[in-house]
Amino acid sequence: MGKDTKGFFRRKWFLRVISLILALFLFMYVNGSKSGFLRQNTRNNNQSSALMSDKSATIKMPLDVTIDNSKYIVSGYPQYVKVRVTGPSALVTTTSNTQNFKIYADLSDLTPGRHRVKLKTSGLNSELTSKIEPNYINVNIQPRKTITMKVTIRLSNKDLDNGYKLGRPHSDIQTVQVTGSKNEVNQVDKIVAFVAIPHNAKDNISRQVTLQALDRNGQTLNVVISPTTTNVSIPISAGAESSSSNSSLSSSESKDDTSSSARGTSKSTSSESSVETSQSSSSINSSEDSSSSNAN
Repeated sequence: MGKDTKGFFRRKWFLRVISLILALFLFMYVNGSKSGFLRQNTRNNNQSSALMSDKSATIKMPLDVTIDNSKYIVSGYPQYVKVRVTGPSALVTTTSNTQNFKIYADLSDLTPGRHRVKLKTSGLNSELTSKIEPNYINVNIQPRKTITMKVTIRLSNKDLDNGYKLGRPHSDIQTVQVTGSKNEVNQVDKIVAFVAIPHNAKDNISRQVTLQALDRNGQTLNVVISPTTTNVSIPISAGAESSSSNSSLSSSESKDDTSSSARGTSKSTSSESSVETSQSSSSINSSEDSSSSNAN
């Protein structure tokens, strides 16, 4: 029986069947591994492609102007510009979030006057390309000038209701520094602190007012005033009408007091007279009684 079993396992057809089954299992295993590997590679390749694909983004950036600010004043340029950045998706996203570069206009070699200047980028990654909008700007360079001027207080009205009058206004700042382009500063006629006065004001007024630089026509000029504000105090007192009414009221009250005291004095005098009369009559009666008793 044992020999037959050993002979069964040694037969060629049995070994062939076993070999075929093992080959099938090995084939299925290899194909499964390849499919998984291919799927993983495909997924990684897709992710890499997504990260490395080109992308564009528009970023709003502040504009830096390079010039000697102690000597010159620059006007006419925009405060912000737009730049379109194109490059690898991940790099564009990072640049858009961090904004770790700048847009600038180099005016250091220019003379006073009007100029058209090209904008440039600094600190932008070399793998990115950029397009600035606008690409050129117009600027006006003027010599810087600073002067000292007195502060003038201007009131909205000088007449109040109910006879009240405004006193002399006072500012806690007498002079200010005015800085700007030479052309603008030369046009400054006065520095004004404008105070609005209500018609029904009765108490002293104290306000913090923003100073303005005006030309001869009353137009506001584009200059820097330092300090920019001042505290203005205006006393308010009762006028002649109010004083006269108060005086007449006081005099009438004093007359009433005088007449009342006079009436009180006359009443006391009359009462004292009546008391004296009654006392004298009683004396007469007592003397008559004593004489009649003596006669008896």
